[in-house]
Amino acid sequence: GLDQWRLSPKQLYAQFISKKADVVFAFQTRNPTHAGHAYLMRTGRERLLAKGYKNPILWLSPLGGWTKSDDVPLDVRVKQHQAILDEKMLDPDWTVMGIWPAPMVYAGPTEVQFHALSRRAAGASYFVVGRDAAGIKSSQVAVWNPDDDMYDANHARYVLQMSPVLEDLEMKLLSFDKFFYDKSDHQMKAMDPSRPDDFISISGSKMRALARQGAVPCTDPIPSDLLAANCVPQGFMVPSGWAIVCDYYQHIDEAGRYIPWSKPVVQPLYDASQTMPHGQYGTNDFALFFTHQGRQVSPWHDIPLEDTTTSSSYRRTFNFVTEIPMYTSAKMEVAKDRWFNPIMQDTLKNGEPRYYLYGVPFFNYGMLPQTWEDPQIKDALGFGGDDDPLDLVEIGDDPLPMGSITSIVVLGSIELIDEGETDHKILAIRSTDPRASYSYESYTDIEKHFPGKIALLVDWMKRYKTAEGKGENELANNDEPVSATQALAIIDECHQRWQALVSGQAKASPEFWLGSLH
Repeated sequence: GLDQWRLSPKQLYAQFISKKADVVFAFQTRNPTHAGHAYLMRTGRERLLAKGYKNPILWLSPLGGWTKSDDVPLDVRVKQHQAILDEKMLDPDWTVMGIWPAPMVYAGPTEVQFHALSRRAAGASYFVVGRDAAGIKSSQVAVWNPDDDMYDANHARYVLQMSPVLEDLEMKLLSFDKFFYDKSDHQMKAMDPSRPDDFISISGSKMRALARQGAVPCTDPIPSDLLAANCVPQGFMVPSGWAIVCDYYQHIDEAGRYIPWSKPVVQPLYDASQTMPHGQYGTNDFALFFTHQGRQVSPWHDIPLEDTTTSSSYRRTFNFVTEIPMYTSAKMEVAKDRWFNPIMQDTLKNGEPRYYLYGVPFFNYGMLPQTWEDPQIKDALGFGGDDDPLDLVEIGDDPLPMGSITSIVVLGSIELIDEGETDHKILAIRSTDPRASYSYESYTDIEKHFPGKIALLVDWMKRYKTAEGKGENELANNDEPVSATQALAIIDECHQRWQALVSGQAKASPEFWLGSLH
């Protein structure tokens, strides 16, 4: 239900043109819009008019990616923003709302530079920045500020003012200090030091508590204890917008009622020639089944490991099953315990579908059929296999469809130590890529033909779980991949262990589905 606000940079630009903008200023938000936010946006436009612009257009830019669990969900925020426009707290004639699909990682001044630069890339010439942008809490064990903010509330805008983002003058800032609610005229503004008693500050925690209580508008005089009076100051938020916020906080404990951040509601890119989807992508019901000549098959057990049509004595090629296409965040995998092992979405401990939070993979990810990393077989460091088929990372130039079977050439392998288990990541390139014809006998060979790629992969493999609150993974071999020859030996060993698994010679998990047409 949010697609009308999911606008690409080209679509945003078209809307700016249709409104006859002579300048665009962006306001990023991850919270419901109240009178304070509206004050920043309206005042920002007034400043631009004073500079001589004739028709400044506001880009109201709610973040659509991951946010913390205690932030207001995306669908609630967007509907509340629309209410703000409908009731003219912001003028829809000079406002374009477009969801920006980036996550919020609460990284302080560094992240604010990204926020500004990414909006600049989509057409904004000015960026509104206030206090406490992208705030981040300090550590519980910090000495100087335990549990307090790591940065001063002004640090983000101070750093942004000195950032290289602004050096070429293609983007400028609309910078604001703290603002308050004026009880005398029910407006948000900077404090008048001559009458400080007329101004109050409404914190986010107080707003949440009032919404949960279903607070109603205050009557004059505005009481000093809003929670006790169970009222919100007049003009703090438009009535329909406040009703949306109250409804959310009064039903916040109802699981599945809200959309926490942008999730695809369409079927994924998948290989329709040999797979059959079931259920809605992005839910636990989704499953992608494999077929061959009208019969259901298992991608783990029935697809041959080697591609015999292109494999030879001087260059072995293998069949790669894509589970996660490049640039998609849903964590998909072959379900070892389900009938015919369809591709399904991994789940969190609470049963919710799992997504990568570190960013979208810049590679195609999947598995090698007829392989198994046996937990009983220990490596040189004493770690056993992770009880899964061998993972493979294909570093070609574009996405491969989910469920596609692609002939690949092995480049090397990175050994990841994940929670005490060995998890090999075979590195490969599709055999049709011109770079597949080269020899890969060392790390330098990969670096020569894929410059910078290994450093990016190492960063991803080590740190992708940190976005989920977990520690970094360890990598063997000083973070460097082993050669193609060594990787082939890993594949051969894991193929032998799979043969032992399906023949009953190796100890299998009782949940595994090991059926086969053969």
